[in-house]
Amino acid sequence: MSEHRRPNEPLTDTPVDVAIVGGGPAGLCLAKALADSGLALMVLEQNPSSALANPQPDGKEIALTHASRALLETLGVWSGLPSEAISCLKDAAVFDGESDQPMRITHADGGRDCLGWLVSNQFIKQSAYEAVADQPNLRIVNEVSVDRTSLTDRGRRVHLADGRHVDARLVVAADSRFSNLRRVTGIGARMRDFGQSMLLCRVHLEKDHEHVAWEWFGYDRTLALLPLNDRMASVVITLPHEHIERLAGLDQAAFNKEVSGLYRHRLGKMTAVGERHLYPLVGVWPDRLVDERLAVLGDAAVGMHPVTAHGFNLGLKGVELLSKQLIGAPPEQLAHPKRLAAYQRQLRLASLPLYVATQTVVGLYSQNQWPVRILRRTMLRLAGRMTPFRRAVARQLTG
Repeated sequence: MSEHRRPNEPLTDTPVDVAIVGGGPAGLCLAKALADSGLALMVLEQNPSSALANPQPDGKEIALTHASRALLETLGVWSGLPSEAISCLKDAAVFDGESDQPMRITHADGGRDCLGWLVSNQFIKQSAYEAVADQPNLRIVNEVSVDRTSLTDRGRRVHLADGRHVDARLVVAADSRFSNLRRVTGIGARMRDFGQSMLLCRVHLEKDHEHVAWEWFGYDRTLALLPLNDRMASVVITLPHEHIERLAGLDQAAFNKEVSGLYRHRLGKMTAVGERHLYPLVGVWPDRLVDERLAVLGDAAVGMHPVTAHGFNLGLKGVELLSKQLIGAPPEQLAHPKRLAAYQRQLRLASLPLYVATQTVVGLYSQNQWPVRILRRTMLRLAGRMTPFRRAVARQLTG
């Protein structure tokens, strides 16, 4: 339920220990990770409580690694996911151009039954909210937005657009890759607009996908196919904005025909199920992840291109690292510069190699000159023949 107080009134009579701006999965998972710490917590969220309790489908299928599953199990989020909504990701195939010979990374390379799992973002959001809904040391304030922030004698004050404010010992910005809190705090970010948009849609397949994920780098597009249960899949189509809008606007029959053709009928006819969702492709790398009495988390800490499917996994890594710095700390030491610096250093070490590698891959596969085509096809073939390389990639997913 939304809070109703007069303007310029504090949301609490006493400061909270940790105020989390953003009630998405990363912010809620951090709140759950701190559940038994004895800290007074608050989550500030723009959306109404109904949007957290019953989130609508957004088309995003999240690829979770073994490490991410382990953390979600510890937080009690995994057990809240519908079993039928969890799809095993057995293998991955990477195609280049018109080649029919992909580089294939298998679950055997990782020594597990699955490389990972696919779960709809909708269910992760819902389960994360249910995990914290009755948490006694947590207060969720909905339908509020941040206007600015300022330092006080003992903490940081978050000023809301409606004139109210909340004081906290530590503030966490978990409000998306386009974080307003990060911006008003003065933390800059390098943003790369890839000049393309991504269309997400569930489809029913004529042929069995055998729980293999595809990544297909065409000469003017990138296609992905994420295997779901019951011969369903999520298609992820990346094209320049104007072309993706035309595709999204097709009627059902024309859309099914064109999408089946884009995937060269490798899995037979594709029949769209449900809505089509469009998202711009923008990568974000903040200049830093901390400021005085403030830490940046989730997509606000690193906005990944979806080609590696690592965005939420890095968000959970941030939850793990930040909660380790906070749990057991005396309240007055929560925002100690050494704790925040350690969090920043550890998360940068975990995310920088993936971010740079992703930017390199996307840059390489966005160029269509013949020398570049030959180079990337050669690289893909060599990588596919190098067992140690495939195993390294697979074990990065399986832990």
